Amino acid sequence: MCCVIQSGPMRGFITDPAGRAGLRLSEDLPEPAPRPNEALVRVRAYAVNNDEATLIARRPDGWRPGQDAAGVVIRAAADGSGPAEGTRVACYLEQEGWAEQVPVPTHCIAELDGAVSFEQAAALPIAGLTALRALRVGGAVLGRQVLVTGATGGVGQFAVQLAVAAGATVTALVSSPERVEEARTLGARRVVTSLDDATLGPFHLVLEGVGGDVLAAAVRHVAPGGHVAWYGNPGRRTTEISLADFYTQGWNAHIVGFISPHPEETKGEDLTILARLVADGRLTPRIGLVLDWERTPEVFEQMAARAFRGKAVLTLGE
Repeated sequence: MCCVIQSGPMRGFITDPAGRAGLRLSEDLPEPAPRPNEALVRVRAYAVNNDEATLIARRPDGWRPGQDAAGVVIRAAADGSGPAEGTRVACYLEQEGWAEQVPVPTHCIAELDGAVSFEQAAALPIAGLTALRALRVGGAVLGRQVLVTGATGGVGQFAVQLAVAAGATVTALVSSPERVEEARTLGARRVVTSLDDATLGPFHLVLEGVGGDVLAAAVRHVAPGGHVAWYGNPGRRTTEISLADFYTQGWNAHIVGFISPHPEETKGEDLTILARLVADGRLTPRIGLVLDWERTPEVFEQMAARAFRGKAVLTLGE
């Protein structure tokens, strides 16, 4: 059944301002038409990211959302690239992932070990690649001091685990005492709720997912020549940094404004790294909510109410 190709219209979510959470489940989307370098994937699970509510609001009516997905290849790419029919995969998409089937460029696909569930795989693409690529800003971190802000958030959970797996000593910043133990279970050596402590650091690398005053405070703890990989959404709060913030000790440090889709051509390679770490037990996606995909609009309401922690994953049956 996993390799049956659907002919004719299919089901999937589109933007609709009159719909719940700005979405509507369409029953008559056009039949997928993959390009030569695209595999056709039967979607089995997809994840919702925190910023997708804003993305949906900005897009025109009828746009098809969905970036993090996992499923089974039901038609291999015509140019011979990518996985064979029947392969279980994770996908990093630009759009259209919240549907029964989706064409995916083969350079955006990672094959999955049987030990990795579709739910785990769907949680990886955007948040996982952001964390992995941000970690690379610091080069070799073995034995280094690394600070992760927003450590129990969507990206932060991966950033802590990946930094620990790379041999770093991780300090985690969380928003409240209730999140301290969660950050410790991710592998953080030290967990704090404020950066107002002169004994913190100095940090070779800061993985910064909050912005605002937290970014400026983090800069004051960075080591000379250190690095700050900033991936927090700057639209959430005003961020002001002055040269004086570097005077404490961060001489010649640099800040990288970080966006995970670049480079495009190695998305699949990096996603494969993450999937293998999950298979090996060195990386565990924290999934806080799993629902049937028809209930996707409900996820946004629960996210707004902070009704769960971790990633939200929607599942499609056979």
